[in-house]
Amino acid sequence: MQKNRKILLTQRHSYEILDYIVLITTYGGSNMKTAILIDSGCDVSDELVQKYHMKVMPLHIIYPEKDYVDGVDIFPETIYQRFPKEIPSTSTPSPQDVKNMVEEIKAEGYTHVLAFSISSGLSGTYNTVSHVLGEEQDLTSFVLDTRSVSFGAGILALWAAMKLEEGMSYDELTEALPKKVKECKIFYYMDTLTYLRKGGRIGLVTSVVGSMLNLKPIISCNEEGVYYTVAKIRGSRQGLSRLLAEVKAFAGDGPCLTALLNGDGKEAAEELRPKLLAGIPQGTLIMEKAITASLAVHTGPGLVGIGALKL
Repeated sequence: MQKNRKILLTQRHSYEILDYIVLITTYGGSNMKTAILIDSGCDVSDELVQKYHMKVMPLHIIYPEKDYVDGVDIFPETIYQRFPKEIPSTSTPSPQDVKNMVEEIKAEGYTHVLAFSISSGLSGTYNTVSHVLGEEQDLTSFVLDTRSVSFGAGILALWAAMKLEEGMSYDELTEALPKKVKECKIFYYMDTLTYLRKGGRIGLVTSVVGSMLNLKPIISCNEEGVYYTVAKIRGSRQGLSRLLAEVKAFAGDGPCLTALLNGDGKEAAEELRPKLLAGIPQGTLIMEKAITASLAVHTGPGLVGIGALKL
């Protein structure tokens, strides 16, 4: 059995740990099998979960009456229905939950793990996965701090899964993935700043000013993996146009993968879809979905997001 080889990227302060999805992919012959581990905040669609044989370990969403399991007995619609009177909290899988998943991976004969987490600047996922895998003696592991959130993180894991299927080796991926971090980004149009403020994600003063002036923010994650305001636009229509413009500027003229997400903003996302396809003709739209309930807790209704990964 191979000794553990642990590769860790930047360790940063974090607020919460999100849950994990395990994508199982085999490569390199009969003696080498790789599990890709990502947190469910990566917003991977059910279709892609099925296509790449993913396993899901859910985040918990806590209301006074019950601890709900994200994507099992609670979905984004419930979160929005109970807003604004009730804003739940979220909790993370325990280290033991992660250990149990690791034991399952080992029991299925996997020898390697590529783990992806949302930004360590926003979540404790990176630290927990790093700790648990670091104690493993029977798995060779690599943990990537994506410095992004939602499908800005998930798209990196999806790219890795595609490359594994194409025959790229584990070692080649551990070398390539850190370089891909700067080549992916997600931008969100926010209809309200209330939930970011209450979740400690944005300053109170910014929230008040935005509400008074009907300013709609475009947010993303900076190079440190922390939320920042890309722009503040007056009105929703101009905000969505600016959202697309920011993605186009980031993607450039080369090929890329894109994803279109919404948080109780399906109509706006559907209206934006043809503009996305026409505005980034070199892009491949690989996913459209509503954001996960855990992200809905912190962002509120009326969100539209676009993720992009340069190829």
